[in-house]
Amino acid sequence: MTEVAGGVGRVHLVPTPGRALRTGRIHSVESCGAVDGPGLRFVVFLQGCPLRCRYCHNPDTWDPRGGTEVTVGSLVEEIRKYIPYMKFSGGGVTVSGGEPLLQPDFVAALFAECRQLGIHTALDSSGFAPAERAERVLAQTDLLLLDIKQPNLLRHKALTGVDGRRPRTTARLAAAMGIPMWIRYVVVPGWTDDPADVEALADLVLTLPTVEKVELLPYHLLGKHKWEALGISYQLEGVLPPPATTMERIRKQLTDRGIRVG
Repeated sequence: MTEVAGGVGRVHLVPTPGRALRTGRIHSVESCGAVDGPGLRFVVFLQGCPLRCRYCHNPDTWDPRGGTEVTVGSLVEEIRKYIPYMKFSGGGVTVSGGEPLLQPDFVAALFAECRQLGIHTALDSSGFAPAERAERVLAQTDLLLLDIKQPNLLRHKALTGVDGRRPRTTARLAAAMGIPMWIRYVVVPGWTDDPADVEALADLVLTLPTVEKVELLPYHLLGKHKWEALGISYQLEGVLPPPATTMERIRKQLTDRGIRVG
């Protein structure tokens, strides 16, 4: 039996011989998540991420060799137990990370099985992947939760360590495929809260016709202890969460452009 830590107690994943044996590496699962898509959701956090965001609150997901190896079949058997809650609340399954597009075949296979069971699928991703890899997963995705780290390409690399063009390509691909999107934007004082950055975000969102809303997420310090536990120097030492006035100013700047913020 494989045991993976979950957000509600512990979840036991038992491989099903001969069925959906594609494997992936998982950091953890949350059986009744309420913030990663509509309704109550079974959230799977995958292991591995190519980004090194200065504000990352899960640096323990970076290493693609970490976590626990599980099969699609074992996950689906566990997910089945929560179908009544999903159906009642309009929820489903969300795959997050780490960066789930590092394991496209695993995610696509899991989503395909979920869809066969009538379960809504959501992908929580930075969008940082080659287009052909992203397309394999998006073909089985009902909702894309796209984390726009920084709309300015140069500042994106300074903040995340990677180029910002691939996320834009993923966003445009999802829009072309008609996939609904929720844009997530972490407001980090001194890094993403400048009015020019917010204006660039609005410009980008308005080119994506399937965006339903933008979720503004205030930067927090809840993951700082993980950096310390891993012996990694925290990159935003001294940066405090944004005040309510900053969040409201950014909200207004977006809504004034006709963008729904929720």
